[in-house]
Amino acid sequence: MAFAFRRVRCSAAHTHTMRTVILLALLGASIAACAQQSPGFGVCKPISQRTSELGCWIITDSPVGRLNQPEVFWHLDAYPTRAAAEAAKESGGEVIEALGKVWLSTIGPRGWHPAHRGKRVAEIGPLGVMAGKEYSAVYMEAIMTPGMTSSVHSHSGPEAWYTEAGETCLETPQGTIVGSAGKAAIVPAGPPMFLTAIGKAKRRSITLILHDASQPPTTMVHDWKPKGLCGKQ
Repeated sequence: MAFAFRRVRCSAAHTHTMRTVILLALLGASIAACAQQSPGFGVCKPISQRTSELGCWIITDSPVGRLNQPEVFWHLDAYPTRAAAEAAKESGGEVIEALGKVWLSTIGPRGWHPAHRGKRVAEIGPLGVMAGKEYSAVYMEAIMTPGMTSSVHSHSGPEAWYTEAGETCLETPQGTIVGSAGKAAIVPAGPPMFLTAIGKAKRRSITLILHDASQPPTTMVHDWKPKGLCGKQ
């Protein structure tokens, strides 16, 4: 196949237009590069897609069943092996691997313990739910450097964090909630939220979204903008 070429004379106006197009293209590329370098992980992704340590990684979405009380608690027990954790699992429980450990994570009443006890690490709650509804538990591992942020989103059930290291600041229309090692953070279903890793240490945490099983666990929010309150912590 042959191509024919011919010389084209550009007018001054045409040249100016082309320069403008080129400058806008370069500006767009610069903005895109800055956006790629901005400290954020956006949305959580399945752990099967994990390509780096940093980010928010979905481990599983596990059915919990019908919850008959308006409040429940999140129990975290560590075990030496997955087999030991599986042997201890009861109704409302799920075995997960996160932060380099094997965990039995169970939704149950205050004070609950498995018959085959591991090392009790945390009891987090109360988590407000709608009695009589079916729930499911999304478990995630989140590792973030200070300054990393999430997208603005909401959940169809309470969200809670067990933080092993670092600090989390969550901004909602009602203000801020801060969680750190030894201090759990809980946010109820419904309000939009914006999460920021704060402090000086790398944030390492396990996240629970105890969501209405008939609804998606997470919804992106576009009609609310945070005020940057977590940047003032």
